This record gives sequence, structure tokens and C-alpha cells, in this order.
Amino acid sequence: NIAVNGTTCFSANWDAGATNISSDGTADDSPLTDGIVDKTDYADYFVSITPDIRDYIISHNVETKHVRHINNFAEVEKVTDHINREDMNTPENAILLLGLGRLHPDKAFDTLIKVVAELPDTYLWIAGEGSQRAELEHLITKLNAQERIKLLGWRTDRAALLQACDICAFTSREEGFGTVFVQAWAQRTPVLVSDADGPRQFVHHEEDGIITPVDDKEAIKSAITRMSKDKALCDKLIENGYKRYENEFTKEKTLQNYLSWYQEIIEMNL
Repeated sequence: NIAVNGTTCFSANWDAGATNISSDGTADDSPLTDGIVDKTDYADYFVSITPDIRDYIISHNVETKHVRHINNFAEVEKVTDHINREDMNTPENAILLLGLGRLHPDKAFDTLIKVVAELPDTYLWIAGEGSQRAELEHLITKLNAQERIKLLGWRTDRAALLQACDICAFTSREEGFGTVFVQAWAQRTPVLVSDADGPRQFVHHEEDGIITPVDDKEAIKSAITRMSKDKALCDKLIENGYKRYENEFTKEKTLQNYLSWYQEIIEMNL
């Protein structure tokens, strides 16, 4: 909580997926939701990271002018050491997908692995760690895809990985916001996302990314095939995505939006 001239401003930066917020802005009751709704009793102003969360707060008797949607920004490190695909036993001419995130069922890496296993000459790197590692390793072995699908573990060179791949695949089952698609935009990497809560509110289908239904293997496979063959489409996704990053998701833009909002709050309470 941030006190502004004696006024409390609460940042509603929770996971929309965890609160079960649907596309119409409604939410199922849950302990988490109840706890956040309780904050409307002592907070005067709110910041949300998605439009759906903003609408959800407003639906609980908070004045519209007291709620502001401000995007999360994406940290983008400079690439000093580029990744050589040969070091990962990945051919330069292969289609390479990158998945980023913790190894957890919410990220739907199991579905992505099954899809890639069925696509010839297509490779997948997954960077991240988590409780699902053993299960995913078993699945990769079961599908006899060890040569093409690699779990890279925890990495600190996310930008270099994004620059090394052809497509960033962010096909989560549950995702409250998800900065991965923004980081892909920042690195000029075409992105494929699911219609999970977070990505569907920001990615524009066939303009700055490709959207597929959650866990729809055939749709994901079709999208990967299309993106791997349609250079003009990918070039459009890259250019439009990079513009979205520059205009909406840099640290400077987010800080500017927060400062402007705090200034408005001060002026409303003079």
C-alpha cells in the first residue's frame, strides 16, 4: 500500500487466473478473491495489471475514476553472448520453438511437447525449472523426442534464447498476465500464445501474435506450421509486436503511467 497525501492506493497485482476471472469480467468466489475484495474497505484507489482485473474491481462498488489499469513492464537485458544452436545439438536450419516458464501444469508444456513431437524437423527448448520436470522428462522419452526437445533448466539469458529461436510459444493453461509475450515482442521474436486470461487481453490475433485455444493440439500444430512457412506473416507480427512493446510495455512507460496516476490522485484530494 502506498500513502498519497493520506490516501491509500492499492496495487491489484494478483493473478487473474487464480481468481477465476472470465472474459466477461466476472469471477468465482474464492478465498483469494474474497481477500482482495476486502481491500475495497480500506483502499481508496486501485491499480490493476489487466483490463479484466480493473473491471472486476469496479464491479465491487469501486468508482471507475478510482481504478487505473497500468501494464507491467518487461525487463529486457542486453545480449552480450549469442547462443550457438550447435551447442544445443540443434540444426541451424531447423524450426526452433522456445518455451519460457516454470515447469508446472499451468504452463501446458506437456501439450506443447506432444505437438512438437509430431512435427518433423521442429525443435523445442524449454527454459525453466519446477515440480513437473520428472513428468516432462518421462513424456519426452516416451515420445522418443529426446533429440529434438530439450529442458534447459533455469536460465539467466532469456533475451539471447529469444533471439536464437524462430517462434516463442507461450501456450499456458492459466496465465494472469505473463510477461513472456512482451519479452518476445522486445526481442523481435514472433509469438504464439494461448487464449488464457492474460495473453488474450493484450495480443491481437494475426497482428502482433497468433492466438490458439488452450490445449488445442491441432490448432497449435497448425499455427506453428503456418508461422514456420509464412515469412510475411512473421515479419508483420515482429514489427507490430515491437511497436507494442515500445509504446506500452517499457519500464519508462510504466513508471510514467504510475507517476501520472499518483499525480491525479493527489490533485483529486487537494
